[in-house]
Amino acid sequence: APIQNVWPPARLSGRKFTMSHTVLRRADISDAARILEIYTPYITDTNITFEYDIPTLEEFSARIRKISADYPYLVCTVDNLVAGYAYAHRHMERAAYQWNAELSIYLAPRFRGAGLGTALYTALIEILRQMHVRNAYGCVTLPNEGSAGLHKSMGFSLLGIFHHTGYKLGAWHDVGWFERPVCQGSEAPLPLLSVQDIPDGQIRDILAHCKRLIQTDVLEGRV
Repeated sequence: APIQNVWPPARLSGRKFTMSHTVLRRADISDAARILEIYTPYITDTNITFEYDIPTLEEFSARIRKISADYPYLVCTVDNLVAGYAYAHRHMERAAYQWNAELSIYLAPRFRGAGLGTALYTALIEILRQMHVRNAYGCVTLPNEGSAGLHKSMGFSLLGIFHHTGYKLGAWHDVGWFERPVCQGSEAPLPLLSVQDIPDGQIRDILAHCKRLIQTDVLEGRV
């Protein structure tokens, strides 16, 4: 039987916030410098990413351009400042894996705990659903209570742990892989679509609804 997509999710019904200063939108190449500014401390100061070297702005811009050609790359702005970003990309290269996607998210520290991660992840998953993606995956360096908690709250389950799989900042680190279905069913999948195939109005509607998950009262005083 075909999968029935219900939008908006029931958990959004009746939620009303004053949201004029927050925007959830697709990333633009002009956002690259600010996105890289958010990402840089994750490279230099944490094991959250296993990247060692800060990419140049040109390299980072090329990454955004390549990913967003086929997959959603989103930002959340607060008073016109990018406060966090999230994107999806193909999980594995072989043809049979094409209906899977891996998700990544990074927030500026002062904007954590206000629902931005939930809003961005919900939007990514809903857009991936429209693209006929079947499974979403998240890769989390452990321990990381915040990221693991976000994935679990979004319906991901822990598949397993790669032990001592990455060496950074003078230590070996474990990595947990999380999974959740995006579309369910055992029938043959529909052809995978690019994000460019999804009507702009449909994406705007998803983003507008997901923005309601942001706790603007928590954001007060952080900008």
